[in-house]
Amino acid sequence: MMEKRFVLDLTLPEWEEYMKQKGFPKFRALQLYQWLMKGALDMEKMTNVPNDIKNAVKEDFITESMSIEKHLVSEIDGTQKFVFRLYDGHCIETVLMRYKTGLSICISSQAGCKMGCRFCASAHAGFGRSLTSGEMLGQVLLAGSFAGERIHSVVVMGIGEPFDNFDSLVGFLRAANAEKGLNLGARHITVSTCGLVPQMIQFSEIDMQVNLSVSLHAPNDELRKSIMPIANRYSLKELLDACRVYEKNTNRRITFEYSLFDGVNDTPECARELAKVLHGIHCHINLIAANEFDGSPFHRSKPKSVKAFQELLEKLGMTVTLRREMGTDIMAACGQLRRGMQEKKES
Repeated sequence: MMEKRFVLDLTLPEWEEYMKQKGFPKFRALQLYQWLMKGALDMEKMTNVPNDIKNAVKEDFITESMSIEKHLVSEIDGTQKFVFRLYDGHCIETVLMRYKTGLSICISSQAGCKMGCRFCASAHAGFGRSLTSGEMLGQVLLAGSFAGERIHSVVVMGIGEPFDNFDSLVGFLRAANAEKGLNLGARHITVSTCGLVPQMIQFSEIDMQVNLSVSLHAPNDELRKSIMPIANRYSLKELLDACRVYEKNTNRRITFEYSLFDGVNDTPECARELAKVLHGIHCHINLIAANEFDGSPFHRSKPKSVKAFQELLEKLGMTVTLRREMGTDIMAACGQLRRGMQEKKES
């Protein structure tokens, strides 16, 4: 456990309370916070913050929890992957992608993942710990600062299951959406889950217009259990009922992620069954030509199978897109992220 809090974990009101307790002027809280929201974790860069405040903050909080251990750039499409090392040696990976609308970042919510999805590289790298809200925020701030450009949208779809780290996730979302925080519109943020049903319902009640993406990958329980262990805990019916609750509470469309694996879930029968089970849910299906990694038990669907699957779903009245592949040459595509480089053992 982190004895001291990371500086990015605190909200502006918490910084104001800290200044009050320390006997510093209240306005110093906003000065400090504005620097932090620029990704300036180096206290010496805070030119208008007095040294006595800097020294107090360095004494009372962790200021060096995140450093860029490695930076890779795709030669195919310019996608960037950052390996961040945290204060305790754990590593996480973050991906920065450029679209016509601007920069989009895919952040991690945990160092490792407990969910064990068989198609995902993160599941094969073990679990370290959940990230704090500030460590999630830090990925956006530091990658944006490195790129020298404002981040347009955020997807919490990297390493880890966001809803397995619910409180930190919500803390991050509120900081990202805050006017004096990232000031990022809630509709520019998407959270992905493999299907933690109770947290999905809880998420529908936080009163934020954040998008929800559900990793489905199979149209029935039997097949889903063979791909995703979470299906042994919550049935497809329970999952889709939670999706209907989210739709009712938020009046927002859900995205269902569906990775296509050769000869596993890419048949015409699967497409028909998928259209049937999702009938009546306001949704969008995002097909993914599955990305492979060393040790993966699955192979990506053939192009003709992907095309046929998409066309059949469209014929059956579903709204479907095929996700654009980005960063495959640097292992930055969906399902390819790991915990990063070899981690230092904790002392």
